[in-house]
Amino acid sequence: MKALVFKRYGKSTQPEFADVPRPAIGPDDILVQVHAVGLNPIDNMIPKGTLKPVLGFDLPATIGSDVAGVVAEVGSSVKRFKVGDAVFASVFDLGRGTLADFVAVPESIAAVKPVSLDFVEAASIPMVGLTSWQALKERADLKPGQKVFIPAGSGGIGTFAIQLAKHLGAKVGTTTSTGNIDLVKGLGADEVVDYKRQQFESVLRGYDLVLGTVRGDVIEKSLLILKANSVIVSLVGPLDAAFARARHLNAALRFVFSLMSMKIRRLAKRRDVGYSFLFVRPDGGQLAEIGSIIEAGGIRPVIDKVFPFDQATQALAYLEAGRAKGKVVVRLL
Repeated sequence: MKALVFKRYGKSTQPEFADVPRPAIGPDDILVQVHAVGLNPIDNMIPKGTLKPVLGFDLPATIGSDVAGVVAEVGSSVKRFKVGDAVFASVFDLGRGTLADFVAVPESIAAVKPVSLDFVEAASIPMVGLTSWQALKERADLKPGQKVFIPAGSGGIGTFAIQLAKHLGAKVGTTTSTGNIDLVKGLGADEVVDYKRQQFESVLRGYDLVLGTVRGDVIEKSLLILKANSVIVSLVGPLDAAFARARHLNAALRFVFSLMSMKIRRLAKRRDVGYSFLFVRPDGGQLAEIGSIIEAGGIRPVIDKVFPFDQATQALAYLEAGRAKGKVVVRLL
């Protein structure tokens, strides 16, 4: 079968198409014929080796985490799915990829595709949906009436997280460029800062939660808008020792990650703010709940551009340029 793979780690690594064996499935797996793949920034980071100490792949490795497709085969122990079912999932952190004709998916991390979504729309959901769910609902326990700051509101994670936060009853602040203000307001953002004209830390106040979605000094600056006893959940780092312990990493990496996060943890403590780094995990149950919200009209996918499979490398480059409004998706069928 055809797959987009990387054969070595490195900043200059160029993914390439290759013929690879069709995946064998275990008793608890389903084999999914891939119809569409939603791209995420992590898909560009992994081949560069950015997360090599944390994520392990056998090379050559297939790129991609999100998938929507049709079940082509089921393992002997599979109970929830049958051949022909339309499903969606994220295989992130499982040592496999989705930019291929077929992918083996553990039954526990897959969910039935929402009927109201086509395969392209469904493929745009898994990682941003699960990340938003685990950050806002699970880690931060966001309550109705609380205020959450979600910077870069027009991006892939921002467009979903704003909608989920509003579904949970929160008030949302975000940043975006002038041309995207109507987009994020249409998704439910209550306070919108045009970052080309204003500094968000000079405008926003009284927030209960910051979702860290942008690298650089944004997280440190966000301390200025938070109330005491509030929380920062970062998706972009710095990594912390709690993350290293949760993944059973060695003492050296725990020490390194502790040093990496020392400054933000110290600054946060001074203002009675909690800091943690979140690494998303696949979860079919949560994805099914997200699907139910979508079916009820509570959240809609936001897709910037769709590329055919033979232009997957161009799709990754387009995503890496950082100008996408919503998600970038590769269509296979």
